[in-house]
Amino acid sequence: MRSLDKAAATVRARVARRDRHFDPFGRTVLITGGTRGLGLELAREFGKRGARVAILGRDAIEGARAEKDLTGRGIEARSIVADVRVPAEITAAVETVRAAFGAIDILVNNAGIIQVAPLDALTLEDYRDAMETHFWAPLHATNAVLPEMRARRAGRIVNIASIGGRVSVPHLLPYSASKFALAGWSEGMRAELVRERVYVTTVIPGLMRTGSPENAQFKGRNTLEYAWFAISDSLPGVSVDVTAAERQIVEATLRGDAVTTISWPAKLAAIVHGIVPSLIDEIFGVVARFLPSNGGIGTAKRSGRASHSAAAPSPLTIATQRRAHTQNEVSS
Repeated sequence: MRSLDKAAATVRARVARRDRHFDPFGRTVLITGGTRGLGLELAREFGKRGARVAILGRDAIEGARAEKDLTGRGIEARSIVADVRVPAEITAAVETVRAAFGAIDILVNNAGIIQVAPLDALTLEDYRDAMETHFWAPLHATNAVLPEMRARRAGRIVNIASIGGRVSVPHLLPYSASKFALAGWSEGMRAELVRERVYVTTVIPGLMRTGSPENAQFKGRNTLEYAWFAISDSLPGVSVDVTAAERQIVEATLRGDAVTTISWPAKLAAIVHGIVPSLIDEIFGVVARFLPSNGGIGTAKRSGRASHSAAAPSPLTIATQRRAHTQNEVSS
């Protein structure tokens, strides 16, 4: 009798997993920060699987290049200019997507900024900008699409957090603080929505080769900050290529997974921090001693492309530089 009960439970679990699976063909996907980097790669993958794709970004020229890239691959795509830090622009963008493609089936909250600087070079505005981009923007975008998903009892919401939202990283404090907020909200929201068949997936990537250092913001001794960040972003075994990451994210989305962590260093860091948080803190305390001290341009900011030096770009950053071109981080 017990074996029959166990077999029945296994069958029910398999049926539930199959019933949960989401076919993207003919669906509408909205991706914030979709005009470059990981967002653009996710748009390519969803589009390859037959989805209609809407991508949001702040730069019209960059968006036009991304839309051309997608349509050139036979993907039905639309680029919309919007600043996700402005709630009214999110609302307007969602209405534009509905008018063009119909109801939104999958929302990917991917828009992000990276500010790299020592504590003393950071300002309150840096923290506000990070929170508005990584927490408030996903909240407003989700509120704009959630009522229709609930009404249909179907939908996917994907929040791109970070290992920095599990383990706080020195010289990335606004980024880490805002990603912690996003991860906490995302996981709690999933628990409340799962019974309505709206599945929320929290994505925890480690370092990823998307070419993003070119558009990151650097303060203090900006050329040194750019160098360590770009080199770390390129190291094989430490960082993961964006094309490997996007497939994992799309599959996790379609399965309705609760959390997916990308790259073995990120998985290891999350596990160790959960078991022995003081160990990771001690390690990062040592790492911080070797990072650039304050000085340089102080609280002023420079983009990565304005922070080049003899150290970077260099042969050590070739992988990241290549991705900067394929992922629309720089104009080719």
